[in-house]
Amino acid sequence: MKRRSFLKSGLIGLGALIGGRAAELLPTAMAQDTGESGVLDISGAIMNVHDPVMIKHADYYYLYHTGAGIPMKRSPDMRTWRVARGGTAFFGNPEEVFAWVPGAADIWAPDISYWNGRYHLYYSVSTFGSSRSAIGLATNLSLDFADPNYEWVHHGIVVKSDHDTNWNAIDANLALDADGMPWLVFGSHWSGIKMIRLDYETGLQSTEDDTLYDIAARAESPRAIEAPFIIRKGDYYYLFVSFDQCCNGIHSTYNVRVGRSESITGPYVDRDNVSMMEDGGTQILWSQGRWRGPGHNAIFSEDGSDYIVYHAYDQVQGGTPTLRIATLLWDDGGWPYVPGMGPEA
Repeated sequence: MKRRSFLKSGLIGLGALIGGRAAELLPTAMAQDTGESGVLDISGAIMNVHDPVMIKHADYYYLYHTGAGIPMKRSPDMRTWRVARGGTAFFGNPEEVFAWVPGAADIWAPDISYWNGRYHLYYSVSTFGSSRSAIGLATNLSLDFADPNYEWVHHGIVVKSDHDTNWNAIDANLALDADGMPWLVFGSHWSGIKMIRLDYETGLQSTEDDTLYDIAARAESPRAIEAPFIIRKGDYYYLFVSFDQCCNGIHSTYNVRVGRSESITGPYVDRDNVSMMEDGGTQILWSQGRWRGPGHNAIFSEDGSDYIVYHAYDQVQGGTPTLRIATLLWDDGGWPYVPGMGPEA
């Protein structure tokens, strides 16, 4: 995300996150009885959530989202959510990353995945409206808070941007190509969504290929595109992004778009074959009823079913950013859609 007027709270993954704790006294919301066929009825610690990402370990689903130390939640059924044991992934701020961004307060837009024998947690540090930003990495051998091997090891900065760059190093997502090799997609506003190749062993930027790939962009100011998330399904890579304005309560205009490509580095096109480098993107989530400005999504898959995990602003709760989870289906042309929203014509 590019800017936050208040605490910016807020994978497809293999593996787990951390367990629950007794102090579960954060703001809660009652189950969402929306009547929308694709949206799950969820309850508990689901308010004040921005930029959620979900993963499963053993019998629990775990959620990371934006905030101080990266807040964590867990659920036995993807519906009832509580604060996870430990409360946050980090206790204190990663020094190298925060040193690059003076004035930064919270950690934005976490992304969690398991590969090469470790859990990889990518995260962003920035300040509102600035392109002096950095994406950091921490790894862990375990996500069980009680495991003696549990310890987040910080690896510093993966990629950073400054005031003289025309891109913004936030909103990271790890994607694996067909050969199992890691890539990092990221970006917000400015010249859009970028991608770099990662080193398989370190999870940091590759020293053999330092190319900055252009993936998606908006043409007109304020060039509002961010929060990329890539999955591979069938013969295609699917790129999800958020368009327009986040973080303005019920006045937020956030919406989710998607395009696809046969190559992880693009070119990505939408259903109408419009390039995502030229404002393309098929809309799959938009404001509807009480829920305004849905966006910054992740995709979670389990047992052949796909879910889109995102935040939206609840008009009934004064515009509070709230966790939302919906079923993601696929039409005969291989395009994703959310029931109740329907595929774009």
